[in-house]
Amino acid sequence: MTDLVLASKSPRRAELLKQLGLSFSTVKPEVEEVLLRGESPEEFVLRLARDKNNEVRAKFKGAQIVIAADTVVVIDDSIIGKPKSHEDGIRILEMLSGREHKVYTGVVISTESHQYPILSETKVRFRTLSKEEAEKYWLTGEPADKAGAYGIQGKGALFVSGIDGSYSNVVGLPLMETAHILNQLGIDCLALNKGA
Repeated sequence: MTDLVLASKSPRRAELLKQLGLSFSTVKPEVEEVLLRGESPEEFVLRLARDKNNEVRAKFKGAQIVIAADTVVVIDDSIIGKPKSHEDGIRILEMLSGREHKVYTGVVISTESHQYPILSETKVRFRTLSKEEAEKYWLTGEPADKAGAYGIQGKGALFVSGIDGSYSNVVGLPLMETAHILNQLGIDCLALNKGA
């Protein structure tokens, strides 16, 4: 099996890769996530994915393939990060209520000699939430560590009235695009699942 490293601390990204039947190591990249002046959300996630990939590849020179990713939630052209507090979490949920937002994930897959960047965009529509629903959802603990203060793979799905684009992108890793690049690099994700 190819020596594969996921440059991410996200358990959700690890679960998505496991869905493809891949064996891999997980390494937390040490990269400062600061938006540069004039940088668009798309440029931001691709730069962070590239920086994470470069940082982990420098530490683990033996790795044949490194996958790094970064995901942001965007509304009104502003990046919505993880909530800083209970009040901030409720504010974010109320901002998303009854509206459409975008989720961008930048992925960089690298070999020792090449980098393959991916940018995925998904539009997500929220139904209108009541203040009570936002408060109840916050109390589940789910929104506290998630960009946009919700997890589409958990109870946050109760608020999603529709999506346009990749569901796995919203979770944190666009699987179709990732598998396409891995296939080009000789990893057939369908073949890996034989007998599973």
